[in-house]
Amino acid sequence: MTKQSVVFSDAGALSNSSINMPITLTVAKSSMFPYISGKKKAFKKQQTVEGRINAWVDSMKASSPSHIKSPASLSVADEDYCTWLLRHPSALSMFKQITKASKGKQIVMFLDYDGTLSPIVDDPDRAFMSDEMRDVVREVAKYFPTAIVSGRCRDKVYSFVKLAELYYAGSHGMDIKGPAKYMEENKAVLFQPASEFLPMIEEVFKVLVEKTKSTPGAKVENNKFCLSVHFRCVEEERWNALAEQVRTVLKEYPKLRITQGRKVIEVRPTIKWDKGKALEFLLESLGFVDCNNVLPVYIGDDRTDEDAFKVLRDRGQGFGILVSKVPKETNASYSLKEPSEVMDFLHRLVDWKRLSL
Repeated sequence: MTKQSVVFSDAGALSNSSINMPITLTVAKSSMFPYISGKKKAFKKQQTVEGRINAWVDSMKASSPSHIKSPASLSVADEDYCTWLLRHPSALSMFKQITKASKGKQIVMFLDYDGTLSPIVDDPDRAFMSDEMRDVVREVAKYFPTAIVSGRCRDKVYSFVKLAELYYAGSHGMDIKGPAKYMEENKAVLFQPASEFLPMIEEVFKVLVEKTKSTPGAKVENNKFCLSVHFRCVEEERWNALAEQVRTVLKEYPKLRITQGRKVIEVRPTIKWDKGKALEFLLESLGFVDCNNVLPVYIGDDRTDEDAFKVLRDRGQGFGILVSKVPKETNASYSLKEPSEVMDFLHRLVDWKRLSL
């Protein structure tokens, strides 16, 4: 029996028992074997489920550090970060190398939203970007095709950014729309590869809202083609129960899967589509499929951005830039600490382009 079948199949050893012998004292011990076997299977199943929940919670903690560190641990963390920077140096300190690599190529910018253009906040509905950040993104888009790639609903992220000249890939790239400005044949883009899941997503959203009411601080966000269960305001001792609530609901929907981000559990369709696929789709729509004269630059802070970083690394083309103050396993080439450094990098990019014209 595989691990997967243990998790999702029903143990029915007792009801399927077929020992054909009279029930007497001499065989009472033998007649218990199916019962013991059933108990063992149920126990193993429970252990496996608990193991998955514990793994989720461990992953939630790893992607959502919230503990105050002692001075000694801070010293070790600083040392670890310096070592990590040797492998993923600051994009600001490596700016000349990045622009040098763009010689004779068209830079195409891909930007995550939360934690990249805006700070991470307790209330996801108040993750506003600053006017200065909006201004520099507007300037970037004057010189380079620019896309916002977010786990948010496309309409929601547009309401934050408010720049019509950009491309928007919401729901982790499952809802893509862009202007006709750079497109072949001057046609606007609209691509939604997960449309068939809309009724299911809406149904699960309602169930999760009801199910998580018992967890103070939990918030379920409908991102149209995916859902986000935010636990930033949930006490850590309740994370295990919240993960179990989500698992219980998703057990009834095998066509949906769970991933984790920063203080958020994501519920997404099982289709093979992610931010990396969205990046490839947009490059193709822009006319850069199988081209050597393009340099994609993707800036993001979340685990879901790793799909895009990996695409760039596998292509051997362009650069991924991870926004993080702590060392993380990543496919990104470079790093920036926080949105303020992202803004500095974008300002430098605009200034460099102006001077090169």
